[in-house]
Amino acid sequence: MLEKFKPTWMVNSIYHVRPAELKEAGIRAVFSDLDNTLIAWNNPNGTAKLRDWMTALKEAGIPLIVISNNSHRRVERAVSPLNLPFVSRALKPLSFGITRARTRLGLEASEVVMVGDQLLTDIAAANVAGVRSILVRPLLDSDQWNTKLNRLMEKGVKKGLLKKYPEQTWQEGLNDGIK
Repeated sequence: MLEKFKPTWMVNSIYHVRPAELKEAGIRAVFSDLDNTLIAWNNPNGTAKLRDWMTALKEAGIPLIVISNNSHRRVERAVSPLNLPFVSRALKPLSFGITRARTRLGLEASEVVMVGDQLLTDIAAANVAGVRSILVRPLLDSDQWNTKLNRLMEKGVKKGLLKKYPEQTWQEGLNDGIK
């Protein structure tokens, strides 16, 4: 059962994932959770670091699509300044949002990666969809009220994963850890 929540990689920040590493891994598109992964849930404008990372992806020809459980209105409002495509109401941990975005791009499951800060939604959805995943540390220590319950349940899952997969540790980039 723990395999359902096991990420392919664990990287400290989404901004440390370099386009060259993605291409080397055969990844042609990045799907990302929104709140506390791509942007801080209480800072919808993003940061200069985010914009630099997005520019690097774009220059490398790697599309970035937001996959969020939030409403269309909420996601659209958050990503419109960033000019990013998105899938709202993705129903993570189900695979609908990831599959919809992957199909839209005409890519195979092996060619995309899902990035997120939550094992119970983002990483589980990636595993159900059969795509690789990157668990990142949340941008902020605080969460929206509806995420706090997930974080509480996630603690036990994290402990189990660390016990079963002690070789899997936090890294600075994809090439720093196991594949």
